[in-house]
Amino acid sequence: MAGNSGEQDEFYLRYYVGHKGKFGHEFLEFEFRPDGKLRYANNSNYKNDTMIRKEVFVTPAVLRECRRIIAESEIMKEDDNNWPEPDRVGRQELEIVTGNEHISFTTSKIGSLVDVQSSKDPEGLRIFYYLVQEKKKNGAKKINGHQSLSVFKSYILCSWISNFKHLL
Repeated sequence: MAGNSGEQDEFYLRYYVGHKGKFGHEFLEFEFRPDGKLRYANNSNYKNDTMIRKEVFVTPAVLRECRRIIAESEIMKEDDNNWPEPDRVGRQELEIVTGNEHISFTTSKIGSLVDVQSSKDPEGLRIFYYLVQEKKKNGAKKINGHQSLSVFKSYILCSWISNFKHLL
């Protein structure tokens, strides 16, 4: 179980991607809370699937790695004012609190780098796109084995992935 001992800066991260369509409100969402709790939800009504919800506590090392990834990405310097607005295809949200900084982004679902390049802010949106792709790449595949959706980067995060497998 992770706690705040030894960790002076607050850290919170929430990512959401979803849309409302033929099968209702379908989404993937996860959050890292300051107390070390990682919450994950995946909702799809395709073929009458039910919502998957998981919670696990991660170690302080995992939270430090998340902070490092966020810091190295420089996402906290970005602004979503010139990013595509959410539309019928869907929306993405990224909220981050690190230390005294708090930032929240909202944009449409991004299908490819072509969408990034054709935006009004390709440099800023590229940082968001790669950060989100890395997050989505390694987690949920391992969390849910059979699912093609994904969640977060880095070998350190594999420690919480093994915890999720025990919860399935």
